[in-house]
Formats: sequence, C-alpha cells, structure tokens
Amino acid sequence: MSIAETDQARLHLSVTLRRALCLLSVLLGLGLGGCSSNQSHSSIVSNQSEPAPDELFQTQADRIATISMRNNLNTLYLLMSKLYKRNPREWRKTTAPNRLVAEQRIQWAIEHQQTLPGLGGRRNVVALAYTLSPEYRGDRVGAFIFSLGSMLITAHGGRTRFYMTDTLDPQYIHNAARNMEKASWMLANRKDAQGQPWLLSNEISEHGSNLSYAVQFGKIVARLDLLTDVLDESTRRMGVGYAQSLLFMNFLPVQ
Repeated sequence: MSIAETDQARLHLSVTLRRALCLLSVLLGLGLGGCSSNQSHSSIVSNQSEPAPDELFQTQADRIATISMRNNLNTLYLLMSKLYKRNPREWRKTTAPNRLVAEQRIQWAIEHQQTLPGLGGRRNVVALAYTLSPEYRGDRVGAFIFSLGSMLITAHGGRTRFYMTDTLDPQYIHNAARNMEKASWMLANRKDAQGQPWLLSNEISEHGSNLSYAVQFGKIVARLDLLTDVLDESTRRMGVGYAQSLLFMNFLPVQ
C-alpha cells in the first residue's frame, strides 16, 4: 500500500470513528438522559412500543426487570381500581372530584416517589402496616396501593427502569414477594372493631366466590419470584461464562 493510500485509509477510519462517537452521544442524550427519572404511566403500558434508544444499554436481565416492574405497577393500578369500585367511600374521603382523578393522584405519587399527606411521611412497609390499622382514618385504598408501590420501587433500588450500571439485590426482590403475600392476607383478614373488613375484596359466600383480588396479588408474587431466579442465574452464569472462556479459548486469526 502506498503512502497516499495509507493516509486515505487513516482519514476514512478517523471519519468513521467520529461518526460512531457522534451516534453514541446522541443515544446517550436520548436514552440515558432520563435514566435518573421515573417513567410515566403512559410509558409502561404496552409491549408493542418501538424499541427505545436506551435499550442498547440494557442486558437481558435489565429488560426483564423493567418489564416486570411495569407489569407489577399496572397490576397494582388494576387492584386500586377494583378496590375503589367496591369501596367508593374511600376515594370520597379525598379532595378528588371523582374516582379516576383519585387513581391518577396515587399513580403519580408512586411513580414520582412522593408521599401522601395522610400517611405522615410514612412509606414502604411502615406505611403498609399503618393503612390497615384502627389509627388510620384516611383513604385506605389509595394509601394501601401507594404503600405497596413504594415498597416495590424501594426493593428495586428506587428505580423503575434498569440498565447495565444498575445492581439489583435478589434478596430484596424476594422479600418484596413475601411482603406482597402478607399484604394479600392483610387485605382479606384485617377487620374493624365490629368485625367488618377494612376493605371489601375477596369473597366466598353462599351467593358466590370472588377471588380476583388474590389472583392479581398472585401475579405480582409470581413475577417477583421469577425475577429473583433470573437475577440469581445471571450472577451464576457470569462465573460459568468466564470458566467457559478459559476452557474453550479460541485464538483469533491474524491473516
């Protein structure tokens, strides 16, 4: 290769590298620029959305965790809607003009990691225990769902989308699953001084059965347990992958 050809090749390589760096900068600006903020409800509704630029920075486990979080939040919102419909007195304790506005306020508080005035700054499992106690006088449905959403996000490191730079602790995810089971039991069994449920939900009577609330809780628990296994397996496979790279080491061609 002549000197002119060599210079031309170097120039082409330089231009290619600059273009690659520009593309990477654009992707970083579009995708990771929003990593520190919570996703809006509309961004976690469907699997049919076009791939986002930030997905380039997600491993398979990160993507599974993001989808699991989206589906779990949506299931919580479904539970909230069902509970409000069966317990309309609860949303009427708020300043919301109707049930839909009350639901939107709770969703916003969960996804923006805010607090509810009636909980006195309580969040997570502390708020969960308080919402189904005689001491609490406010909107039990909203506070109950908010507490569960807060607990879920806390167990996932305070995030709703996950990337290569994030670390999820499988033990915390496992604990969140067990907390969901306890919350489902509390919802079905906690009663006031007159023996009436704080919130009407599951029902088995001579008129029929309605276990749809327990079913929704079961879906959340199943997703959390699956994610726990995925995270454990991802950690284990890192060690296996390294061992395989040593065992089946292949040299690269040099010509």
